[in-house]
Amino acid sequence: MELSLTRPICFFDLETTGVNVAKDRIVEISILKVFPNGNKESKTWLVNPEMPIPPQTTAVHGITDEKVANEPTFKQLSKEIYNMIKGSDLAGFNSDRFDIPLLAEEMLRVGIDVDFKKHLTVDVQTIFHKMEKRTLSAAYKFYCGKDLDNAHSAEADTTATYEVLKSQIARYDDLENDVAKLSAFSTRRKSIDFAGFVLADDDGDPSFSFGKHKGKKVVDVLQHEPGYFSWLLNADFPLYTKKVLTAIRLETLNTNS
Repeated sequence: MELSLTRPICFFDLETTGVNVAKDRIVEISILKVFPNGNKESKTWLVNPEMPIPPQTTAVHGITDEKVANEPTFKQLSKEIYNMIKGSDLAGFNSDRFDIPLLAEEMLRVGIDVDFKKHLTVDVQTIFHKMEKRTLSAAYKFYCGKDLDNAHSAEADTTATYEVLKSQIARYDDLENDVAKLSAFSTRRKSIDFAGFVLADDDGDPSFSFGKHKGKKVVDVLQHEPGYFSWLLNADFPLYTKKVLTAIRLETLNTNS
């Protein structure tokens, strides 16, 4: 079973300094790019995060401060990484909630104005959880009949995720071999900013998912409480969330002018 593609799709996985999308940094990234003709291109980079890697995180992925001390920073690698994923759909394991938002943060931090909402995204973990509810290692064993060696190695996890998705399509008759439909199926919530602070409400309008304005339309809040926007920009929210809110505010100002 091969994926039915109309444009390339990049499977990718990150190893990081932690799980805080706004604050943590990438220490390893692996990308497997699959083309519509079946050709593949893969690349793995170790990354100097320019901050200490906590011991408890090293215990998970095995990457130490010493291992990345002489590796390039994300800023030095960013253009190469961006050029590899540009124009492609994106896929990963828990990618919609973690890998894509964190990669967006890294890109925005170094001045690359990405908008991953323009990419179709397939979260293989969501498909797995909807169908079987397990972890990547269990998914690999269940769908592919193999043990996942070197789990929490970005390269091993990336390749396993690609193989699991192909096996999922082969196993489930109602899972179509179409990236747009896989993307729709694997989306948990109608998140507008990936991190889940801004969701589409029942009308399809952006609404806040947190705080005192939870459930309220973003446009209404920004119109009636303009100081809230300034607070959001100065608070500890992901850069991509701030980018989304800024775009909504500018659109509102243009509409009202």
